[in-house]
Amino acid sequence: MNQNSINHKNILVTGGAGYVGSHACVELLQSGFNVVVVDNLCNSKTESLSRVQHITGRPLTFYQHDIRDKSALADIFAKEAISTVMHFAGLKAVGESCEKPALYYDNNVYGTLALTEAMADANVKKLVFSSSATVYGASDCRQYSEDLPLGAINPYGRSKVMIEAVLRDLSAADTINQHKSPWKIALLRYFNPIGAHESGQIGEDPDGIPNNLLPYISQVAIGKLAQLSVFGNDYPTPDGTGIRDYIHVVDLVKGHIKAINALEGEAFKSGGCKAYNLGTGQGYSVLEMINAFETVTGQRINYKIAPRRTGDLAECFANPALALKELGWKAEKNLDDMVADTWNWQTKNPQGYIQ
Repeated sequence: MNQNSINHKNILVTGGAGYVGSHACVELLQSGFNVVVVDNLCNSKTESLSRVQHITGRPLTFYQHDIRDKSALADIFAKEAISTVMHFAGLKAVGESCEKPALYYDNNVYGTLALTEAMADANVKKLVFSSSATVYGASDCRQYSEDLPLGAINPYGRSKVMIEAVLRDLSAADTINQHKSPWKIALLRYFNPIGAHESGQIGEDPDGIPNNLLPYISQVAIGKLAQLSVFGNDYPTPDGTGIRDYIHVVDLVKGHIKAINALEGEAFKSGGCKAYNLGTGQGYSVLEMINAFETVTGQRINYKIAPRRTGDLAECFANPALALKELGWKAEKNLDDMVADTWNWQTKNPQGYIQ
């Protein structure tokens, strides 16, 4: 594609029908961008995209394809004059990744290779990548900064480490080959996204038993699940339960808008690939999460203490200083907001997206 034909407001969102992706689509549309979504719907539903358009009053374009399908991607780039890609498409269940590692490497790593090949062929080299704090693995540090060594401890996390390495290598290669237009890549390392859009129209709709704490709590509260298991109450933390950094999904996706703007700015003028933590910088324990949920919603949560899970850390939370300094981003919503918006989504959609 001729670079002059690219519309700098056209954003391709891979995995845009998923939890974080659908919230990103809302924020993009409300910020004036045009959105093209590609999603294979393996763990998402098109109903989310219908609701995104209802919330924003703006249309988007949807293609049901797998990002491993290079010819389908080539067609999309040929048709849509994309300027930037926001890449969410990927499998994300830690437990499943341990059972099916090859699936995760094929879907996440090969999928990204196919995507970046199609991007390079179309001369579209601005990318915001959905990475994860799991890239850090087990660390003696409680607060994670971007300069910590990477050491993921499960196939899901290792797939993110591999993708980050691929993207850094692509960027470095184009720096060497200066006749090429440079890659401009932001690696956004999420901590624990929770919450939902304030309308209650879109939110997290996990297939089967939720892997994450707050959706599990809310499904216990609404009666869909009988009881929450709290894995370990003998950690070296104030109440003995594990502490994590939870971030409202709307705050998270606003970080992606800031990243797009940064890729257009002076900091990435000569290209580059840089990682940023997206977290609040504050941790909450499992029992604090349960107590906050009970306080905000008035619902009693039935839980039991269970043995620790292998590989779980006592405590980890983000150092988000770099994102504030270089992207001008920081989380704004508090834990009560996260809980209230989760419960609003859950009560309005007790069975998730029904089609």
